[in-house]
Amino acid sequence: MLRRVGKRRSFGADWKLGCTLASVAGAVNAAGFMAVGYYSANMTGNLSTLTMALHQHDVAVIGTGIGLIFCFVCGASLATILVNAGRRRRLVSVYAWSILLEAGLLAALGLDDIFLPGVLREAVLAYGLSFLMGLQNATVTRISDARVRTTHMTGMLTDIGIGIVDSFGGDEAARKTRKRLLLHTSVVMSFALGGTAGAFLYGSMGGRCLLAFAVVLAVVSVQGIRGRRQTADL
Repeated sequence: MLRRVGKRRSFGADWKLGCTLASVAGAVNAAGFMAVGYYSANMTGNLSTLTMALHQHDVAVIGTGIGLIFCFVCGASLATILVNAGRRRRLVSVYAWSILLEAGLLAALGLDDIFLPGVLREAVLAYGLSFLMGLQNATVTRISDARVRTTHMTGMLTDIGIGIVDSFGGDEAARKTRKRLLLHTSVVMSFALGGTAGAFLYGSMGGRCLLAFAVVLAVVSVQGIRGRRQTADL
């Protein structure tokens, strides 16, 4: 899932990676909202909240909105720095290492949610989760040549609307569109199912569920890292 890049990736690789990471993103997004009252992946909503806060001169909400957006962009920037450095060194496993970094940071945020007190806990969680969603979305965007985005459901739903119309017909273009439509629909459904699971799990487990999500990411990333080593040995 995390070794082949761009046009060399199969539909199955995009489907598995997109559904897996979208499920985690949805779960983290829902858990984050229950923990701190903000959606860590919803930059459209956070930007809209920021504009309303500017109108209402609500300094606290303005600061929070700017912080969430800034952290998301920083996460995306870090992923791009890592990927570009890995590509220059022909390190195919750089995408897996990026997801492993996300897993480690998510585990740290889970421990923060369990052990840190009140205000500090909320700030670290809110900004940290936004950072991780930016990191994940940029990593998947780069490896798939923007065919898959695991946190940007507005874009995915737009692609679904376009694909529904363009999928009619029997030519090769329509067949390719139907495959993309299946991919995008699966990613959106995975995000929704992950969000539902995340809400229930956070309600019953608290921050420990973030540790469980981190394990899922770690398993996915380690498979990519080990697969690269095996290929190199061949």
